[in-house]
Amino acid sequence: MFSPFVGSAPENVERMLKLAKLRDGDVVADLGSGDGRIVIGAAKLNPTVRGWGVDIDAKLVKESNESAESEGVAGRVRFFRRNVFDADLRNVDVIFMWLFPELQRLLRTKILAQAKPGTRVVTNLWDMGSWPPDEQDEASTTVRLWVVPARIQGNWNWSLALHGKKQDYAAVLEQHFQNGEGVVRVASRRRMLHDVKVKGEELSFSLLMDLDGVGYVRHEFKGIVRGNRVEGKARLLMPQKAQPDEYETVEMPWRAVRTPKSAYFAKTGIPPLP
Repeated sequence: MFSPFVGSAPENVERMLKLAKLRDGDVVADLGSGDGRIVIGAAKLNPTVRGWGVDIDAKLVKESNESAESEGVAGRVRFFRRNVFDADLRNVDVIFMWLFPELQRLLRTKILAQAKPGTRVVTNLWDMGSWPPDEQDEASTTVRLWVVPARIQGNWNWSLALHGKKQDYAAVLEQHFQNGEGVVRVASRRRMLHDVKVKGEELSFSLLMDLDGVGYVRHEFKGIVRGNRVEGKARLLMPQKAQPDEYETVEMPWRAVRTPKSAYFAKTGIPPLP
């Protein structure tokens, strides 16, 4: 499957580059780079940006490299004759595409599997199936931006020391692109997690739960996902130890670890009758 080359209009190239929010040192890639105008435009916009493009048309690849030379960016920009599915996306910060809808949907699976969390993906006109964009510009044709989310699905454990007592949390997260759902168990109690969001490497969610020896606590968690670990902060609104009728806000480090098994599924038993 391939998409025939139709160059993006200059105003749409400008909109795509603006939506990408280029940063110093970014590496950009164009899958189906055509005449190279997007990658060359990015390199001209920021002198610290480097980039590459891939296309199956040898003539377009040759012309793109010649254009990079004539525009004075050949030292930072290269184009290759290559199938888009063979492109290495592991060290890319921004991915540009304007391909047939089905081809973009097929590439979505590759991008989510191979691109690092936080990678920005920008397309012109077509979407990425059921993956909702994080931002979009609808000034003329729709230009969309996605941020590749960290993979958070699985079992997660962490502990917090509250009022001198260790509370062990066993959570199970499900992921739907940049959104999630989750449940958690502490001792014999189970509750739902709320507002589970993933933006690049950042994970956040909240929890309302009554804890033994502490009382009713509102938790807000925010951290950076690094593989099978999350490190960040927990912000708690909880009863004061000396005055349980008065509440205080406490902030503390939060570290969670993904595990093969979860205590969430352990037997609970039936509490004795009073």
